[in-house]
Amino acid sequence: MRQLQGMDASFVALETRTSPMHIGSILIYDPATAPGGFVRYKDILRFFESRMQLSRTMRQRLVRVPFDLDYPYWVEDKDFDLEYHVRHVALPKPGDWRQLCIQAARIFARPLDLTRPPWEFTIVEGIDNVPGVAPGSYAMVTKVHHAAIDGMSGIDLMEALHTLDPNTPPPNEPDTWKGEELPNFAELLAKSWVNNLANPVRQLDVAAKALPGMAKAVKGLIAKDFKLHGEMLAPRTRFNTVISANRVVEGRSIPLADIKAIREAVPGAKVNDVFLAIIGGAMRKYLDHHNELPDKTLTAMAPISVRAKDEKGDMGNQVAAMVAPLGTQIEDPLERLGYVHSQTINSKAMTDAIGARNMTEMSKVSPALYMALGAQLYTRLGLANRVGPPFTTVVTNVPGPPVPIYSCGARLESMMGLLCLTDGMGLGHVVQSYCKEASIAFTACRQVMPDPEFYAQCIEDSFTELRDAARAALADGPPSPTSNSKAAQPVPKAAAAHKQKPTAKKGAAKSGKVAKKK
Repeated sequence: MRQLQGMDASFVALETRTSPMHIGSILIYDPATAPGGFVRYKDILRFFESRMQLSRTMRQRLVRVPFDLDYPYWVEDKDFDLEYHVRHVALPKPGDWRQLCIQAARIFARPLDLTRPPWEFTIVEGIDNVPGVAPGSYAMVTKVHHAAIDGMSGIDLMEALHTLDPNTPPPNEPDTWKGEELPNFAELLAKSWVNNLANPVRQLDVAAKALPGMAKAVKGLIAKDFKLHGEMLAPRTRFNTVISANRVVEGRSIPLADIKAIREAVPGAKVNDVFLAIIGGAMRKYLDHHNELPDKTLTAMAPISVRAKDEKGDMGNQVAAMVAPLGTQIEDPLERLGYVHSQTINSKAMTDAIGARNMTEMSKVSPALYMALGAQLYTRLGLANRVGPPFTTVVTNVPGPPVPIYSCGARLESMMGLLCLTDGMGLGHVVQSYCKEASIAFTACRQVMPDPEFYAQCIEDSFTELRDAARAALADGPPSPTSNSKAAQPVPKAAAAHKQKPTAKKGAAKSGKVAKKK
């Protein structure tokens, strides 16, 4: 039995009917590489069962402390049932990208059962009309509670359920896993009493460790190594309100070579700056179309992994965050990229001064009762409609494997990340790389974004404009290595789908593709 950390416990506290706190993805597989070129539901169950011991997440359930007096615990679930967690559905004809996104959004909107291990994988057959996806392919929509994983530990979970070769045999090590009895009411109360007595000491210890970082931050402000300014405060938009229980998901696939070429147009720019600038351009287009574009820049919360090498594969969250202005007030795409780059340098300097790891450690000593009460009051009082948002959206960048991976022998062709939402944050983005492509995907409340296909087109158009502007700026220098590359694609595979021509008109691209992982 292991206790959750503060940040992990906050995701349990934030869980409501309209804000389920799980993250996940849409994965598309081509079974042509599997034995016999075909994968059955039973084959998938057998494959997962053979690899359960490679993940600590799969067979552990949450046990909450009475009255939320302390953080919950992870307990090995002695009643674990694999078939409950791996489901199986099929799309009706024609089985196109829009239908897959709608089905994924419906699945993703439903909360997980927290009396069982908090994850579900749904196998989706019948995706027979998606450009670039081979006939007979299938998708898998994954949901894992955010209390169990962050982006990086989610990649570790993916590695546990995938192989580097389609013919890799099952692990040789015997599975020695055993279930545990649930702790009783009195035991949990006793543990919470002891932990709450010790918590002030832990708080003092964390505060003492944080003092050097705070002193360094003050020194950095005085020396003007970074600065605090009004552009880091987000204006209110349609996305920063109380959200509904309904979701929409969509995304676009982009060649990584194009992203790397674009950054050369602004000295010092990073790959992440390019993605932030693309998303900033897309949000500008979307809100301008609805006559709701603020004069002030929108901002994104960008998680930063502080997971150490020896914590690889551990459950839970090891992340800090920085606030990145998106340059939505700037029309010119290259000027926007330059602005985003300058602002991320400033935000990273501030985060480095405080200490990203210190930010994570502080969350571990927040009183559980106050955390739970605060989260519930924020939702029940509708404070998202009254309090200004700390940021407009979330943009999380998750690097994936740079080589193909396989599940049950089927090759993973593309992936698109899904994100949890809360009141005050009705739109979130996941940038996820795989092999030579990356996907920019989004999850949104259907009430605040009833037209996800249009926003996906805004992402495509923003990318195309930035790519073309970068090429023009570099025209007098070395030729771009991607002079013949394609426009962003609605997320599935690569080869066939990338034959479409770039389009800058609203609604031009209607089918979708899940980008591949690094």
